[in-house]
This record gives sequence, C-alpha cells and structure tokens, in this order.
Amino acid sequence: MTEYYIPSGRSETTLVEKRSEFIGRVWPVETEEQAREMIEAVRKKEYDARHNCWCYIIRDGAVRYSDDGEPQGTAGQPMLNVFQREGIVNVCCVVTRYFGGILLGAGGLVRAYTQSAKDALDAAGVSVVRRWVAMELPCPYAMFETMRREVTDMGGVVENVDYGADVVLSVLLPEERAEEFSTRIVDVTSGEIEPLVSGEAFKAVPWRQPVQG
Repeated sequence: MTEYYIPSGRSETTLVEKRSEFIGRVWPVETEEQAREMIEAVRKKEYDARHNCWCYIIRDGAVRYSDDGEPQGTAGQPMLNVFQREGIVNVCCVVTRYFGGILLGAGGLVRAYTQSAKDALDAAGVSVVRRWVAMELPCPYAMFETMRREVTDMGGVVENVDYGADVVLSVLLPEERAEEFSTRIVDVTSGEIEPLVSGEAFKAVPWRQPVQG
C-alpha cells in the first residue's frame, strides 16, 4: 500500500519573539527544482531580512536544509524535524527572520524556528495521498450521523453530502478497507443501507484542515 502525507496548500504565518519577526511559509512541491524556485523567490522578496532559513523534503528524493547564517543546527535542522516528525513529504518551508535587536541564544532560536515551521504547516493543512474507493451511501436523515461516524471510524472521508428526500453521502474509503466497510454497513443497518461503489482514485484528500491564525 502506497500512502504519504503532503501539505494541502501554501501558507504564510508570522511569529514575534523578543522583537524578532519570523515569517514562516510552506508550499507543496513535487521536485527539487520547484523547491529551489520557492526559496529563491522568498530571498528576492525578503532581500533585506537577516536570515532566510529553509528546508525541503522530496518524496523518494532530496532532503535539504540551510541555517542561512544562523548558528549551526539552530534553524534548518529544527525546521526539517517538524516535517519529518509529522511524516510530511513533497514540502518546502522557508522561515524569514527580521532581527529585533535582542539575541535569542541557541535554545531560543531552535524554539522559534521550530514553532514558525509548525505554525506554517498547521496553516497549510495536511492531505493524505493514497488509493481510495469512492462510494455512494444513501441513508435516512435519522442515520446520517451514524453513517458519518462509521466512515470516519474506517479511516474514510466524507467528500460531499446531498440533502434530498434522503441523505446521500459521497465517501472515500481506503482501498484495503472498502469491502470491510460495506459489510459493516449492511450488518449495522440490517440490510437497510447498502453502499454503492462508484469508482477508484489515487489522489490527495484533505486529512487535517488548515488552522486559522
């Protein structure tokens, strides 16, 4: 089974620590060239910043980072750790620092760059890329919340809800759990509800919604 996690979109966040301003940015990328382009674009835009520290992880490819003049190990590596801990790939992150006149020390820098990268990832949201089985799930209104919970419990997502005489949920189930899900729904509803398979797809689906700052 192939499954991996990527940022859902791009983001920009701001963190102020002892008058230093840290601007965190995250992008989904698919190649090292795309990551380099994003980094260079930020360098040009934030040309007067003290530091533009960065990292990127390309699935089945390069993993790179830079402290861009900060003390070694206080910026790029801590930023990279954020994405590695979360299992995020195909990601580029740049944290720009405008110095506020107060030294933060090594520990303070690590905390600030870590938090800035985490804030930017949270603001971007996370999607899971994998093979899904699409299903239509017609049910009475009284069963709506139960069906939605059953989908979530199986690791699925509800893509759309059509409100008519009955409710029809358009859902995606992990490929390896689709059959188990269908059997479960038939059992739980004593045959009243039977999921209808409508197709398959290998794609990114939002997994963790963006956090608004």
